[in-house]
Amino acid sequence: MKRLISVLCAMASALVAGQSIAAANKAISEKPTNYAGYNALAAALVQRAQETSDSALYVQAEDALKKSLELAPNNFETLKIRVSVLLGEHEYPAALEAAASLNKRTPDDVMVYGLLTDANVELGNYKEAEDAAQWMLNLRRGNRPALIRAGHLRELFGDAEGAYELMDLAFQSTPRTDTEERADLLTQMGHLRLMCGSADAAEKLLAQALAIRADYPAALESLAQVRMAQKRYEDAVKLLEQRYRAVPRATNLYDLAEALQSAGHDEEAARAFAEFEAKSLLEANRKDNSNRQLVLYYADRAQRPDKALEVARQEIAWRHDVYTLDAYGWALAATGDYEGAHEQIQKALEVGIKDPQILAHAAFIARRYDEGQAGSAGTR
Repeated sequence: MKRLISVLCAMASALVAGQSIAAANKAISEKPTNYAGYNALAAALVQRAQETSDSALYVQAEDALKKSLELAPNNFETLKIRVSVLLGEHEYPAALEAAASLNKRTPDDVMVYGLLTDANVELGNYKEAEDAAQWMLNLRRGNRPALIRAGHLRELFGDAEGAYELMDLAFQSTPRTDTEERADLLTQMGHLRLMCGSADAAEKLLAQALAIRADYPAALESLAQVRMAQKRYEDAVKLLEQRYRAVPRATNLYDLAEALQSAGHDEEAARAFAEFEAKSLLEANRKDNSNRQLVLYYADRAQRPDKALEVARQEIAWRHDVYTLDAYGWALAATGDYEGAHEQIQKALEVGIKDPQILAHAAFIARRYDEGQAGSAGTR
Protein backbone atom coordinates (compact mmCIF):
# COMPACT_ATOMS: atom_id res chain seq x y z
CA MET A 1 0.00 0.00 0.00
CA LYS A 2 2.83 2.45 0.87
CA ARG A 3 4.45 1.78 -2.49
CA LEU A 4 1.15 2.42 -4.25
CA ILE A 5 0.70 5.72 -2.39
CA SER A 6 4.24 6.79 -3.34
CA VAL A 7 3.64 5.96 -6.99
CA LEU A 8 0.37 7.89 -6.96
CA CYS A 9 2.13 10.89 -5.39
CA ALA A 10 4.80 10.77 -8.10
CA MET A 11 2.13 10.60 -10.77
CA ALA A 12 0.34 13.55 -9.17
CA SER A 13 3.59 15.54 -9.16
CA ALA A 14 4.18 14.87 -12.84
CA LEU A 15 0.54 15.72 -13.53
CA VAL A 16 0.88 19.11 -11.80
CA ALA A 17 3.98 19.90 -13.85
CA GLY A 18 2.24 18.79 -17.01
CA GLN A 19 -0.76 20.91 -16.16
CA SER A 20 1.44 24.01 -15.72
CA ILE A 21 3.00 23.45 -19.12
CA ALA A 22 -0.39 22.72 -20.68
CA ALA A 23 -1.90 25.84 -19.12
CA ALA A 24 0.92 27.97 -20.51
CA ASN A 25 0.49 26.48 -23.97
CA LYS A 26 -3.24 27.16 -23.76
CA ALA A 27 -2.58 30.79 -22.83
CA ILE A 28 -0.23 31.09 -25.81
CA SER A 29 -2.80 29.64 -28.20
CA GLU A 30 -5.44 32.07 -26.93
CA LYS A 31 -3.17 35.14 -26.94
CA PRO A 32 -0.19 34.36 -29.20
CA THR A 33 1.01 37.97 -29.17
CA ASN A 34 1.16 38.20 -25.36
CA TYR A 35 4.68 37.59 -24.06
CA ALA A 36 3.38 36.52 -20.62
CA GLY A 37 2.27 33.13 -21.92
CA TYR A 38 5.74 32.37 -23.22
CA ASN A 39 7.22 33.41 -19.88
CA ALA A 40 4.84 31.07 -18.07
CA LEU A 41 5.81 28.23 -20.41
CA ALA A 42 9.53 28.86 -19.93
CA ALA A 43 9.15 29.02 -16.13
CA ALA A 44 7.19 25.76 -16.10
CA LEU A 45 9.80 24.06 -18.29
CA VAL A 46 12.63 25.28 -16.02
CA GLN A 47 10.83 23.94 -12.97
CA ARG A 48 10.31 20.59 -14.65
CA ALA A 49 13.94 20.48 -15.75
CA GLN A 50 15.05 21.09 -12.15
CA GLU A 51 12.81 18.24 -10.98
CA THR A 52 13.89 15.73 -13.64
CA SER A 53 17.44 16.86 -14.61
CA ASP A 54 16.29 16.68 -18.23
CA SER A 55 18.53 19.23 -19.97
CA ALA A 56 16.42 19.14 -23.15
CA LEU A 57 13.75 21.08 -21.27
CA TYR A 58 16.11 24.03 -20.91
CA VAL A 59 16.43 24.16 -24.69
CA GLN A 60 12.64 24.31 -24.97
CA ALA A 61 12.58 27.05 -22.33
CA GLU A 62 15.13 29.06 -24.33
CA ASP A 63 12.90 28.81 -27.40
CA ALA A 64 9.94 30.15 -25.41
CA LEU A 65 12.05 33.02 -24.06
CA LYS A 66 13.25 33.99 -27.53
CA LYS A 67 9.63 34.32 -28.62
CA SER A 68 8.81 36.34 -25.50
CA LEU A 69 11.67 38.75 -26.21
CA GLU A 70 10.55 39.15 -29.80
CA LEU A 71 7.18 40.31 -28.49
CA ALA A 72 8.53 42.39 -25.58
CA PRO A 73 12.24 43.19 -26.04
CA ASN A 74 14.28 43.61 -22.86
CA ASN A 75 11.36 42.48 -20.68
CA PHE A 76 12.63 42.21 -17.09
CA GLU A 77 10.72 39.04 -16.09
CA THR A 78 11.78 37.28 -19.28
CA LEU A 79 15.43 38.11 -18.63
CA LYS A 80 15.16 36.79 -15.06
CA ILE A 81 13.87 33.45 -16.32
CA ARG A 82 16.71 33.37 -18.84
CA VAL A 83 19.22 33.57 -15.97
CA SER A 84 17.53 30.51 -14.45
CA VAL A 85 18.01 28.71 -17.76
CA LEU A 86 21.69 29.66 -17.85
CA LEU A 87 22.11 28.35 -14.30
CA GLY A 88 20.37 25.10 -15.25
CA GLU A 89 22.73 24.72 -18.21
CA HIS A 90 25.70 25.38 -15.86
CA GLU A 91 26.65 28.50 -17.80
CA TYR A 92 27.58 30.17 -14.53
CA PRO A 93 29.78 33.06 -15.77
CA ALA A 94 27.10 34.09 -18.27
CA ALA A 95 24.43 33.73 -15.57
CA LEU A 96 26.40 35.93 -13.18
CA GLU A 97 26.93 38.61 -15.82
CA ALA A 98 23.23 38.60 -16.75
CA ALA A 99 22.08 38.69 -13.11
CA ALA A 100 24.47 41.56 -12.31
CA SER A 101 23.04 43.52 -15.23
CA LEU A 102 19.49 42.96 -13.95
CA ASN A 103 20.57 43.96 -10.44
CA LYS A 104 21.88 47.31 -11.71
CA ARG A 105 18.61 47.82 -13.56
CA THR A 106 16.38 46.98 -10.57
CA PRO A 107 18.45 46.91 -7.35
CA ASP A 108 15.54 46.04 -5.04
CA ASP A 109 14.36 42.83 -6.76
CA VAL A 110 14.66 40.01 -4.22
CA MET A 111 14.91 37.13 -6.67
CA VAL A 112 17.66 38.77 -8.70
CA TYR A 113 19.75 38.60 -5.53
CA GLY A 114 18.85 34.91 -5.40
CA LEU A 115 20.19 34.46 -8.92
CA LEU A 116 23.36 36.31 -7.95
CA THR A 117 23.73 34.01 -4.95
CA ASP A 118 23.33 30.88 -7.05
CA ALA A 119 25.83 31.92 -9.73
CA ASN A 120 28.43 33.09 -7.21
CA VAL A 121 28.15 29.87 -5.19
CA GLU A 122 28.79 27.74 -8.27
CA LEU A 123 31.81 29.82 -9.24
CA GLY A 124 33.24 29.81 -5.72
CA ASN A 125 32.66 33.51 -5.02
CA TYR A 126 31.39 32.80 -1.53
CA LYS A 127 31.71 36.30 -0.04
CA GLU A 128 29.69 37.73 -2.92
CA ALA A 129 27.15 34.91 -2.57
CA GLU A 130 26.80 35.60 1.16
CA ASP A 131 26.30 39.33 0.52
CA ALA A 132 23.60 38.63 -2.07
CA ALA A 133 21.77 36.21 0.23
CA GLN A 134 21.88 38.77 3.05
CA TRP A 135 20.34 41.36 0.71
CA MET A 136 17.51 38.92 0.05
CA LEU A 137 16.82 38.71 3.77
CA ASN A 138 17.17 42.46 4.25
CA LEU A 139 14.67 43.22 1.50
CA ARG A 140 12.11 40.64 2.60
CA ARG A 141 12.74 39.22 6.04
CA GLY A 142 12.31 35.47 6.42
CA ASN A 143 11.43 34.81 2.77
CA ARG A 144 11.73 31.15 1.83
CA PRO A 145 14.11 31.44 -1.17
CA ALA A 146 16.54 33.44 0.99
CA LEU A 147 16.35 30.93 3.86
CA ILE A 148 17.15 28.08 1.48
CA ARG A 149 20.13 29.86 -0.03
CA ALA A 150 21.40 30.90 3.40
CA GLY A 151 21.10 27.26 4.44
CA HIS A 152 23.24 26.13 1.52
CA LEU A 153 25.87 28.67 2.45
CA ARG A 154 25.84 27.60 6.10
CA GLU A 155 26.58 24.05 4.98
CA LEU A 156 29.44 25.21 2.75
CA PHE A 157 30.83 27.20 5.69
CA GLY A 158 30.81 24.06 7.86
CA ASP A 159 27.71 24.76 9.96
CA ALA A 160 25.44 21.80 9.16
CA GLU A 161 23.31 22.34 12.28
CA GLY A 162 22.70 25.98 11.38
CA ALA A 163 21.93 24.94 7.80
CA TYR A 164 19.38 22.44 9.07
CA GLU A 165 17.64 25.08 11.19
CA LEU A 166 17.26 27.37 8.19
CA MET A 167 15.98 24.56 5.96
CA ASP A 168 13.49 23.58 8.66
CA LEU A 169 12.24 27.17 8.86
CA ALA A 170 11.81 27.15 5.09
CA PHE A 171 9.98 23.80 5.28
CA GLN A 172 7.60 25.03 7.98
CA SER A 173 6.65 27.98 5.78
CA THR A 174 6.02 25.83 2.67
CA PRO A 175 2.34 25.16 1.93
CA ARG A 176 1.32 21.49 1.96
CA THR A 177 0.07 21.92 -1.58
CA ASP A 178 3.61 22.71 -2.75
CA THR A 179 4.65 19.07 -2.77
CA GLU A 180 7.76 19.48 -4.94
CA GLU A 181 9.25 22.12 -2.65
CA ARG A 182 8.44 20.06 0.44
CA ALA A 183 10.06 16.95 -1.05
CA ASP A 184 13.16 18.95 -1.95
CA LEU A 185 13.46 20.54 1.50
CA LEU A 186 12.96 17.20 3.27
CA THR A 187 15.72 15.76 1.08
CA GLN A 188 18.09 18.58 1.97
CA MET A 189 17.24 18.23 5.65
CA GLY A 190 17.91 14.49 5.45
CA HIS A 191 21.27 15.14 3.83
CA LEU A 192 22.18 17.59 6.59
CA ARG A 193 21.18 15.14 9.31
CA LEU A 194 23.49 12.57 7.74
CA MET A 195 26.27 15.18 7.64
CA CYS A 196 25.74 15.64 11.39
CA GLY A 197 26.14 11.88 11.91
CA SER A 198 22.50 10.95 12.46
CA ALA A 199 21.67 8.31 9.85
CA ASP A 200 18.40 7.36 11.57
CA ALA A 201 17.07 10.93 11.52
CA ALA A 202 18.20 11.28 7.91
CA GLU A 203 16.41 8.08 6.95
CA LYS A 204 13.11 9.28 8.42
CA LEU A 205 13.25 12.61 6.61
CA LEU A 206 14.14 10.96 3.32
CA ALA A 207 11.31 8.46 3.72
CA GLN A 208 8.95 11.44 4.00
CA ALA A 209 10.41 12.96 0.84
CA LEU A 210 10.01 9.71 -1.07
CA ALA A 211 6.46 9.33 0.20
CA ILE A 212 5.71 12.61 -1.54
CA ARG A 213 7.63 11.66 -4.67
CA ALA A 214 8.80 8.07 -5.02
CA ASP A 215 11.16 8.73 -7.93
CA TYR A 216 12.77 11.94 -6.68
CA PRO A 217 16.42 11.56 -7.81
CA ALA A 218 17.97 13.72 -5.06
CA ALA A 219 16.14 11.78 -2.33
CA LEU A 220 17.17 8.44 -3.84
CA GLU A 221 20.78 9.64 -3.87
CA SER A 222 20.70 10.83 -0.26
CA LEU A 223 19.02 7.64 0.96
CA ALA A 224 21.69 5.65 -0.89
CA GLN A 225 24.31 7.64 1.03
CA VAL A 226 22.54 6.67 4.25
CA ARG A 227 22.63 3.01 3.20
CA MET A 228 26.33 3.29 2.38
CA ALA A 229 26.97 4.76 5.83
CA GLN A 230 25.01 1.83 7.30
CA LYS A 231 27.11 -0.57 5.15
CA ARG A 232 23.91 -1.75 3.45
CA TYR A 233 25.58 -1.69 0.07
CA GLU A 234 23.08 -3.84 -1.82
CA ASP A 235 20.28 -1.49 -0.80
CA ALA A 236 22.37 1.47 -1.93
CA VAL A 237 22.89 -0.20 -5.31
CA LYS A 238 19.14 -0.67 -5.79
CA LEU A 239 18.43 2.97 -4.97
CA LEU A 240 21.14 4.24 -7.31
CA GLU A 241 19.97 1.92 -10.07
CA GLN A 242 16.51 3.43 -9.69
CA ARG A 243 17.96 6.93 -9.87
CA TYR A 244 20.03 6.09 -12.94
CA ARG A 245 17.01 4.62 -14.72
CA ALA A 246 15.13 7.86 -14.04
CA VAL A 247 18.05 10.16 -14.90
CA PRO A 248 20.69 8.32 -17.01
CA ARG A 249 23.44 10.90 -16.59
CA ALA A 250 27.14 10.20 -16.26
CA THR A 251 27.39 11.59 -12.71
CA ASN A 252 24.66 9.21 -11.56
CA LEU A 253 26.38 6.27 -13.24
CA TYR A 254 29.62 7.05 -11.39
CA ASP A 255 27.83 6.87 -8.02
CA LEU A 256 26.24 3.57 -9.04
CA ALA A 257 29.62 2.15 -10.09
CA GLU A 258 31.10 3.07 -6.69
CA ALA A 259 28.21 1.41 -4.87
CA LEU A 260 28.55 -1.73 -7.02
CA GLN A 261 32.21 -1.91 -6.08
CA SER A 262 31.43 -1.46 -2.38
CA ALA A 263 28.85 -4.26 -2.67
CA GLY A 264 31.50 -6.58 -4.09
CA HIS A 265 30.16 -6.66 -7.65
CA ASP A 266 33.56 -6.00 -9.17
CA GLU A 267 32.79 -7.03 -12.76
CA GLU A 268 29.58 -4.99 -12.87
CA ALA A 269 31.41 -2.06 -11.29
CA ALA A 270 34.19 -2.26 -13.89
CA ARG A 271 31.64 -2.21 -16.70
CA ALA A 272 29.82 0.71 -15.11
CA PHE A 273 33.06 2.69 -14.67
CA ALA A 274 33.99 2.05 -18.32
CA GLU A 275 30.55 3.20 -19.48
CA PHE A 276 30.84 6.23 -17.21
CA GLU A 277 34.16 7.23 -18.79
CA ALA A 278 32.70 6.99 -22.29
CA LYS A 279 29.62 9.04 -21.37
CA SER A 280 31.62 11.59 -19.41
CA LEU A 281 34.08 12.22 -22.24
CA LEU A 282 31.18 13.02 -24.58
CA GLU A 283 30.17 15.94 -22.37
CA ALA A 284 33.63 16.95 -21.11
CA ASN A 285 33.81 20.12 -23.20
CA ARG A 286 30.38 21.38 -22.11
CA LYS A 287 29.83 23.44 -18.98
CA ASP A 288 27.17 20.94 -17.85
CA ASN A 289 29.54 18.02 -17.42
CA SER A 290 30.75 15.31 -15.06
CA ASN A 291 34.37 16.42 -15.06
CA ARG A 292 34.82 16.35 -11.29
CA GLN A 293 33.83 12.68 -11.22
CA LEU A 294 36.02 12.08 -14.28
CA VAL A 295 38.99 13.49 -12.35
CA LEU A 296 38.31 11.04 -9.52
CA TYR A 297 37.95 8.18 -11.98
CA TYR A 298 41.29 8.89 -13.65
CA ALA A 299 43.07 9.52 -10.34
CA ASP A 300 41.63 6.62 -8.32
CA ARG A 301 40.40 3.96 -10.74
CA ALA A 302 42.14 4.21 -14.11
CA GLN A 303 45.51 5.26 -12.65
CA ARG A 304 45.82 8.02 -15.27
CA PRO A 305 47.07 11.01 -13.27
CA ASP A 306 47.95 12.87 -16.48
CA LYS A 307 44.34 12.67 -17.66
CA ALA A 308 43.04 13.57 -14.20
CA LEU A 309 45.15 16.75 -14.20
CA GLU A 310 44.14 17.65 -17.76
CA VAL A 311 40.45 17.50 -16.90
CA ALA A 312 40.93 19.27 -13.56
CA ARG A 313 42.79 22.15 -15.20
CA GLN A 314 39.94 22.56 -17.64
CA GLU A 315 37.48 23.02 -14.76
CA ILE A 316 39.63 25.18 -12.50
CA ALA A 317 40.14 27.60 -15.39
CA TRP A 318 36.59 28.88 -15.03
CA ARG A 319 35.29 28.00 -11.56
CA HIS A 320 36.79 27.89 -8.06
CA ASP A 321 34.10 26.36 -5.86
CA VAL A 322 35.25 24.01 -3.09
CA TYR A 323 34.44 20.86 -5.06
CA THR A 324 36.47 21.95 -8.07
CA LEU A 325 39.35 23.01 -5.80
CA ASP A 326 39.20 19.54 -4.24
CA ALA A 327 39.22 17.82 -7.64
CA TYR A 328 42.16 19.94 -8.81
CA GLY A 329 44.07 19.31 -5.60
CA TRP A 330 43.42 15.57 -5.86
CA ALA A 331 44.60 15.50 -9.47
CA LEU A 332 47.81 17.32 -8.48
CA ALA A 333 48.32 14.81 -5.67
CA ALA A 334 47.90 11.95 -8.15
CA THR A 335 50.82 13.35 -10.15
CA GLY A 336 52.96 13.63 -7.01
CA ASP A 337 52.74 17.42 -6.77
CA TYR A 338 51.82 17.51 -3.08
CA GLU A 339 52.88 21.13 -2.65
CA GLY A 340 50.47 22.27 -5.33
CA ALA A 341 47.80 19.88 -4.02
CA HIS A 342 48.22 21.27 -0.50
CA GLU A 343 47.75 24.82 -1.76
CA GLN A 344 44.49 23.97 -3.54
CA ILE A 345 42.96 21.84 -0.78
CA GLN A 346 43.75 24.53 1.77
CA LYS A 347 41.75 27.02 -0.29
CA ALA A 348 38.79 24.65 -0.08
CA LEU A 349 39.20 24.09 3.66
CA GLU A 350 39.41 27.84 4.32
CA VAL A 351 35.75 28.12 3.28
CA GLY A 352 34.88 25.83 6.21
CA ILE A 353 33.49 22.88 4.24
CA LYS A 354 33.12 19.62 6.20
CA ASP A 355 32.41 17.33 3.25
CA PRO A 356 33.77 13.84 4.14
CA GLN A 357 35.46 13.28 0.78
CA ILE A 358 37.20 16.66 0.86
CA LEU A 359 38.34 16.07 4.44
CA ALA A 360 39.71 12.63 3.52
CA HIS A 361 41.58 14.07 0.55
CA ALA A 362 42.91 16.89 2.72
CA ALA A 363 44.21 14.46 5.37
CA PHE A 364 46.04 12.36 2.77
CA ILE A 365 47.53 15.39 1.05
CA ALA A 366 48.60 16.92 4.38
CA ARG A 367 50.49 13.73 5.33
CA ARG A 368 52.34 13.60 2.01
CA TYR A 369 53.03 17.34 2.06
CA ASP A 370 54.44 17.16 5.61
CA GLU A 371 56.60 14.18 4.63
CA GLY A 372 57.94 16.17 1.69
CA GLN A 373 58.66 19.21 3.86
CA ALA A 374 60.45 17.04 6.44
CA GLY A 375 62.50 15.39 3.69
CA SER A 376 63.50 18.77 2.26
CA ALA A 377 64.57 20.01 5.68
CA GLY A 378 66.63 16.88 6.21
CA THR A 379 68.70 17.45 3.07
CA ARG A 380 69.77 20.95 4.04
